[in-house]
Amino acid sequence: MGKRTKTILLLALPLQIILVKWLGSYPELVEKYYSQAIYPLISQFFRILFGWIPFSIGDVLYTILGILAIRYIYRHWTFIKTKPLGFLKNILVVLSITYFLFHLLWGLNYYRLPIDEKLEITKEYSEEELVEFIKYLTNRANTIQTEITGDSTLPVKIPYSRKEIFKKTEEGYKSLKQQYPDFDYKHRSLKASIYSIPLTYMGYGGYLNPFSNEAQVNGVTPKFRLPTVSGHEVGHQLGYSAEDATNFLGFLVTSVNDDPYFQYAAYSHALAYCLSDLARRDGEKFKEMVEGLNEGVRENFREVNRFWEKYENPLEPVFKSIFNTFLKANNQEEGIQSYNSVVGLLIGYHAKERF
Repeated sequence: MGKRTKTILLLALPLQIILVKWLGSYPELVEKYYSQAIYPLISQFFRILFGWIPFSIGDVLYTILGILAIRYIYRHWTFIKTKPLGFLKNILVVLSITYFLFHLLWGLNYYRLPIDEKLEITKEYSEEELVEFIKYLTNRANTIQTEITGDSTLPVKIPYSRKEIFKKTEEGYKSLKQQYPDFDYKHRSLKASIYSIPLTYMGYGGYLNPFSNEAQVNGVTPKFRLPTVSGHEVGHQLGYSAEDATNFLGFLVTSVNDDPYFQYAAYSHALAYCLSDLARRDGEKFKEMVEGLNEGVRENFREVNRFWEKYENPLEPVFKSIFNTFLKANNQEEGIQSYNSVVGLLIGYHAKERF
């Protein structure tokens, strides 16, 4: 790459940042011309291109880029030491290209209309509303758990393979499309990441690769959680970047599925978020609500807790802090706490639709 080209790309970086922030001030514009017009074409193109391949092309791409970066440092170590400003310029050129591709291929969705505005639901709720909603979710989770196992003390074991769960997730979106045409999902590109173990140590259940548009789940996640995680990642693939929105979509698409195992996964996962919210507000009330859970439901919760405790490590908070900063830099003011904002969406949607 010539010096002139590098200089142009370098100068383009701050201009791109200014342009993106300016576009962020007009979410209706982003919604209409990018999220509803340009992005669906990009997403479908990449889903058709890579969806049929059984492994993650995006993960392979990251691996190759990582190797090339190490190779570059090794071969140009003298240049890096003697001309650090030149090396810094090269890094900024790469950042400029990456920044452009990220926002073109997916990232502008961070600036679209919030899902609560699109669905016309209110996210604000009182503790009394939270408690009543927990009672509703508890009843649904307890009922489905007993119907599946025939015994309130037994945990639910999802009998499907990952591939079957992915297929059922696609079927769930077909059902959801009947009510909300925007959630049309064709040409499935939903895969287990080849870096599932590292993702687990980082504390993540999955991610969307913005450069290959593959929805990727943590393949070692307990199957009890896999249906909602899969629905969550497909939500990202459909252009919903906010974590509360995709957590909400993960619940919605899983709960409308005809399969009772999926319905149980949906209601129990929503219940976990709501109980966590109540625990921060009122510890005594939280304990009272937990007492109302079937022993089988509680055992499923313990299963998930044991899984994440097994992989706890000193670096996990560092990774989450980095992701928190990334979210805040991309129009998510709550950062990683936005995952828990799904509670307001769930309560607001329930108040409107009485699901």
